[in-house]
Parts: sequence; structure tokens; C-alpha cells
Amino acid sequence: MTHDSPRSGERQPDSSDRSGERQRPDSSDRSGERQRPDSPTRQRPDQFASKGHLPRLAPEFYRGHAFVHWTLTVDHRATGWLDPSFHHTWRHLLLHTCARYELLCPAYVLMPDHLHLLAAGISDDADQRLAIEFLRQHLAPALAPVRWQKQAHDHVLREEERAADALPAVVYYIFENPVRAGLVERWQDYPFAGCCVAGYPEIDPRAEDYWLRLWRVYHYLVRTNAS
Repeated sequence: MTHDSPRSGERQPDSSDRSGERQRPDSSDRSGERQRPDSPTRQRPDQFASKGHLPRLAPEFYRGHAFVHWTLTVDHRATGWLDPSFHHTWRHLLLHTCARYELLCPAYVLMPDHLHLLAAGISDDADQRLAIEFLRQHLAPALAPVRWQKQAHDHVLREEERAADALPAVVYYIFENPVRAGLVERWQDYPFAGCCVAGYPEIDPRAEDYWLRLWRVYHYLVRTNAS
């Protein structure tokens, strides 16, 4: 798996995050774009934007076996809410979200005024837009009195970004956020970073066999849910 990435609704927390942001598609981009066989033709994002919301892709791009990098930012960049207690609540609710909406999370990092997570669908019934709304709603009491920005930002990974030799770049881009922010020298030392694979608590992104275990479990779950 690889560093940050699609786009949609939330303001970018800072300029360092923008390198992973998907740009609005135009005719010059499309010639080289690889579509999944069962995917609809990519639409102009602004076709799905409503007043007061940033644009998103069509709903079907967030369903099934999509890989989506989500950024959830706190309104007015408020700080002071991130502590071990919130992290515990986050992991608890993320686990429920993954189990309920048939996802796994290869990487997340909680920053002082926003958070990142990469989610991957493991069944045809997965729906990440519903999952993120569920997660934001149930995290709101732990976040109070501050609250989320109105809409989460997303980047739906393209086929080439989610390949086995490319995904680590997305994943480590996410994990390196606290390093770029000057909070730690190594992301492995940052306490508010990890992954979530329901039923497999031994999978640890800091372990040497992380990628071997993660891909093995991912493919197993996809096969199991397809049968």
C-alpha cells in the first residue's frame, strides 16, 4: 500500500497535504486514466456538488472495493481535543465502523486539528460515504465542544495508486504527517497513528511483516465476502 491521496469535501488542513489531492479531471487527464472494468465513467466533480458543499465524485466511486483517503478537519482548526482518551474512543468507533460497513483501515493518523485515514472496501456492499458519516456522527460527543468541519475531504485512489507496489507511498504519506509537522522525528514514535483490521489486532504498521499480513488478510476477506 502507499502516501496521501481523492478529494471531495473538506478544506485541506494545510498546504503540506495538498500534494496528495486529486485535481479536477479535464480532457487532458483522461487519455491516460485507467478505469476499473466495472466503474462508471468519471464525471466532473462539480456535477455532484450542492450549495455549500465541496464537490464529490458520483456515489458509486465510494462503494464496493474502493480505496479512499479521507481527511476530517476540526472546525476553525480547533486544538486541545487530542489526547489518549480521544484516541481510545477513536479506535473503538473505527473498529465498529469497519465491521458495520465492511472496510479495513490500513492507516490512520490523528493530528492536533485534523485526522487522516485510508479505508478499503472488502465487499461489494461497502459504502464509504455512509461509513464516514457514521464515524463522524459517533465521534462528535468525544470531540465536543469543538466540532467537525461541515464536510470531510476525500481522495478516491485510482487503479494505479492502489496497486501493491504503489499503495505503500499513500500509507506512508499519511503516517509521515506528524514528521512534516515537526511533532516527532519518526512517525513510528507518534502515539496517535495506527491501522484497524477488524478481527486481526495483531496487524501493526510498525511491524516488519505489516505488508505481508495486511495483503494476505485483505485478499482473504475479499474472497470470503464474495462467496
